[in-house]
Amino acid sequence: MIEKYIHLLKSAGDAMHLENNTSLAFAEAIATLSIVVVSVLLYYLVRFVVKKTVYKIIQLSTNKYDDLLIKNKVVSRLCLLVPSLLLGALLSKTLPDYPETAALLLKMNNIFQIFIFTFVVSAIVTTVEDAYNTLDMSKQKPITGLIQVIKIVLYLVCGIVVIAYLMGTKISNILISLGTVSAVIMPIFQATSKGFVGGIQLSSNDMLRIGDWIVMGPADGTVLEIKLTTVKVQNWDNTITTIPTYNLVSNPFTNWRGMSESGGRRIARTINIDVNTIRFCTPEMIEKYKHYSLIKDYLSQKEEDILEYNKANRIDTSEIMNGRQQTNLGVFRAYIKAYIDNNPKLNHHLTMMVRQMQPTEFGVPLQIYAFSSDKRWINYEEIQSDIFDHIIAAAPMFDLKIYQKH
Repeated sequence: MIEKYIHLLKSAGDAMHLENNTSLAFAEAIATLSIVVVSVLLYYLVRFVVKKTVYKIIQLSTNKYDDLLIKNKVVSRLCLLVPSLLLGALLSKTLPDYPETAALLLKMNNIFQIFIFTFVVSAIVTTVEDAYNTLDMSKQKPITGLIQVIKIVLYLVCGIVVIAYLMGTKISNILISLGTVSAVIMPIFQATSKGFVGGIQLSSNDMLRIGDWIVMGPADGTVLEIKLTTVKVQNWDNTITTIPTYNLVSNPFTNWRGMSESGGRRIARTINIDVNTIRFCTPEMIEKYKHYSLIKDYLSQKEEDILEYNKANRIDTSEIMNGRQQTNLGVFRAYIKAYIDNNPKLNHHLTMMVRQMQPTEFGVPLQIYAFSSDKRWINYEEIQSDIFDHIIAAAPMFDLKIYQKH
């Protein structure tokens, strides 16, 4: 059929009074161009049919993974093989008198097929990654870095195969040649190799996961992507910071995952008490403090314990310095402890305490150490602020003052 078509075109050339060689070249060129046009049209026809059949079947399927084949263009890239295969089968027949030209076009077509195959495999690899990312395991063990390495290797292999094909030599010879220029190539891929090693360390040691909140330099937010050479972090103000993967292995960073997975978010804040307002409690002060319901029972029990101790040890309590006595700071500490013990927004299964720390030039620090049940940042800050609003306002009720530098 091809021969008849070329013969018909040659007859048309002869009818235009073209020379024999010119008429032959005209006929075979038109035949070749016709094959190319038919191949392009066939590609669009196949793609149209695939969209109306295969795509519809995939979209109607309840399996969510086959939809990824459409998303990553696996099927559409496979359609490119149809015109390529047609050209490969017919090019030599449309140029029988120009074998060198036919060989060149066939070589170009074969190279095109190599690229198509590479793109299809790359799309399949991306599909595997997307399917893996739908699993809960992907949050703990991201494979984006590994996928990028596979794609780099795939494209390198593609390039080596194309070069070997063009040069008409074995792939082993190309690899040997590449070995001689490795000193030049290695610095180019230094960041990639370090990133790959860093990604493996991050994954194997479970140092970082997608969704983790980390702090490192300007980065302070949620990890969005873990790639071969970079980690993308969305900061609390919605800006994006990109960190080289290897830096997360070679430099320290803070990962708040432990807090997120625990039963609460830690509150560890101090207030400074003016030392000039700390004193022993008089009976009148004790009676006043007994009106505060949170420590009424505590004060009564404490009074009994102190009275028994002082009597047992025959201590003269006419002087307030003698024996055991309560202080307004001690009572205030007891009040704060009772207050946080009764706070429903704190996790009472984790450590809760109020402790006095080393006095400084700013007074006596009282630290409240507890964990909020709600770990969300805004809610956590509100819980913490409410606690300290109350404590600061309550201090004067115990005849104490919060230190404030004038």
